Amino acid sequence: MNIIWFLIIGALAGFLAGKLMKGGGFGLWVNLAVGIIGAVVGGFIFNFLGISTNGLIGSLITATVGAIVLLWIVDMVKKKQG
Repeated sequence: MNIIWFLIIGALAGFLAGKLMKGGGFGLWVNLAVGIIGAVVGGFIFNFLGISTNGLIGSLITATVGAIVLLWIVDMVKKKQG
């Protein structure tokens, strides 16, 4: 059951990050990928800063923050290349 929650949180975090950064989502599969990678990035950032989150909402916040940072980095790389 945990993997299902992980996928749901990842998809939701990717969707929220897409809405906050670009004004719209990227579709289910890309949102899921961005959210899952964002959860890892967010976990690393929160751990580095000494921030601890618990529960479903904490996981969603961590994943969303990580996904926003991930999208911001991708946007910066795109601007440098183009």
